[in-house]
Amino acid sequence: MTRAVDLSDIRAARERIAGKIERTPTVLSEALSERLGIPVHLKLEHRQITGSFKLRGASNAVASLSVQEKARGVVAASTGNHGRALAHAAKLEGTRAVICMSRLVPQNKLDAIRRLGAEIRIVGNSQDDAQQEVERLVAEEGLVMLPPFDHPAIIAGQGTLGLEMIEQVPDAALVLVQLSGGGLASGVAAAIKGVSPGTRVVGVSMARGAAMKASLDAGRPVLVEELPTLADSLGGGIGLDNQLTFAMCRDLLDDIVLLSEEEIAAGIRHAYEQEREIVEGAGAVGIAALLAGKVSASGPMVVLLSGRNIDMELHKKIVCGEKPSFAERAA
Repeated sequence: MTRAVDLSDIRAARERIAGKIERTPTVLSEALSERLGIPVHLKLEHRQITGSFKLRGASNAVASLSVQEKARGVVAASTGNHGRALAHAAKLEGTRAVICMSRLVPQNKLDAIRRLGAEIRIVGNSQDDAQQEVERLVAEEGLVMLPPFDHPAIIAGQGTLGLEMIEQVPDAALVLVQLSGGGLASGVAAAIKGVSPGTRVVGVSMARGAAMKASLDAGRPVLVEELPTLADSLGGGIGLDNQLTFAMCRDLLDDIVLLSEEEIAAGIRHAYEQEREIVEGAGAVGIAALLAGKVSASGPMVVLLSGRNIDMELHKKIVCGEKPSFAERAA
């Protein structure tokens, strides 16, 4: 198994991607602070250049490649945001990028990736199906695989978020971070625990198809059915041959919280109505966990808003209290 990513890797990643990403702000939420009776800070990572945190890991991974590897081109499976970030990072380097996705990925995310010049392959109904196409392209065309989470350079890049959060709120008692394949959660937790060991880090995911939670409960990576969800960016498995993120999440996360679709929708509405921020379902799960009363702390909290890449018609329906069908989101 590959060596776990540590604080030195994350600090090196920050130097490597300086100038390629935004250092996003952290602001105090008056509404949530009043509701919980403690300071609640929002890390506005959804304002990142490509609309999500994924640009950090993708930029670090592409920048870490050799000249020969960049010439071969890169490929990855994605639920949308990693693909968009990798397309952006590859374009900056003049590198070919191929993004493989399932039919569950929303159309707005496909369009954004195409605008960046990447090639798109739509394969099957799950991340696992898309990953099979990635492996074929690696074997037959020699492309370099840069997976969305289980890769040291990806994890280290995402971990730069943790450095920023603990620098911006050094007395944070609790950090809420999105949990899917674990690249973000493990990187953020490694950074925060490396600087402030007493700060708790809690992973937040949707109840529908939470692969990392199911795997940690089983004590090993397991397959979980991928289901449509408002938090579509958190979908997909962690890989049965997971090398890094399973162990890092097991060792570094203090707890995991799962949310219903109704709770996620409430988080999206609160972000818009109270914080004046437009976030996608995955980006809203931290807020949703607080609104649902599923998380508490004795001191200041930092809540990550991880992405904004939501279809605006869907966002409008959610804000208006409608319950859009999963079929509409997957179309």
